[in-house]
Amino acid sequence: MDLHIMPNKSEVDMTPEERRRADHIKLHQKHEGHESMHAEMLLILFITLIVVQVLLVEWKKRYFKSYQLVTLIAVWLIPFGMCLRNYWWRFIFSWLLFSCITALIVRKALQKPIRGTTPRLVYKWFYFIYRLSYVLGIIGYIIALATFFGLNLVFDVKPSIWMDCGLLFLFYGLYFGVLGRDIAEICTDKMAAHIGYYVPGSMPTRTLDPNVCAVCGNKILVPEFEEGVIENSYKLSCEHIFHEFCIRGWCIIGKKQTCPYCKEKVDLKKMFCNPWERPHVLYGQLLDWIRWLVAWQPLILFLVQGINWAFGLE
Repeated sequence: MDLHIMPNKSEVDMTPEERRRADHIKLHQKHEGHESMHAEMLLILFITLIVVQVLLVEWKKRYFKSYQLVTLIAVWLIPFGMCLRNYWWRFIFSWLLFSCITALIVRKALQKPIRGTTPRLVYKWFYFIYRLSYVLGIIGYIIALATFFGLNLVFDVKPSIWMDCGLLFLFYGLYFGVLGRDIAEICTDKMAAHIGYYVPGSMPTRTLDPNVCAVCGNKILVPEFEEGVIENSYKLSCEHIFHEFCIRGWCIIGKKQTCPYCKEKVDLKKMFCNPWERPHVLYGQLLDWIRWLVAWQPLILFLVQGINWAFGLE
């Protein structure tokens, strides 16, 4: 590769563009003649990705609860550690604020006996996080798309600034969306089990009375086909009736697709008749796909670096 010779300047006197060019030249000089080594490192990366992915799938299939717990801890701590190392204070402050409020919400959800107002408080908080992450993700996507089409030139702004802003919104939305959904799923199981109408993997320990919501344990005051002041009631295909807010929280936020009482399959397409609400279900699936990138990809790359170091590869 024909590399241009940089002007005889010190790094202090160089412009940012010249400094990047000089770093690029140094990188090529350092790795010149290492093509075979790079091929070995690439092979190690592919093999490690395949092996780890198979192990993760089997782990999730056989021991879901331990997989869920470890994934949650990884999603919660790894990005915070990386940002703490790089002194990214904006994320650190947001992470601490989210963690403190969520810890108080989770503490209420795990209390026994559970208060009647707790399920709604929990669902409201996590539904707020879910909607906020949805909005942040959409804003980030729009900014990135606008940069791609060159709309930043209309406002005389460098594309790197708009793209960084868009990626920042996307990261915040996806990260806190993933973290919130995982914690909400644990809270959903615990609350419903404490109320007694839902036991994971077995039959309920209490009989569901008419006009009682199996999610929160409170009475249903609004009949199914009447319009409520605050919220309506919703009947599933299994004929069990719930507060609309509770069953939406159970399905969207808690990632449950079964009746909280009899465990019959819930038809999400029927529940969300409004086409504007269906993207929320798709966005929830997107967050599930992102989880692997946030929790496991950094650990896989760290493992690959360890293998390369063990074989003396740089």
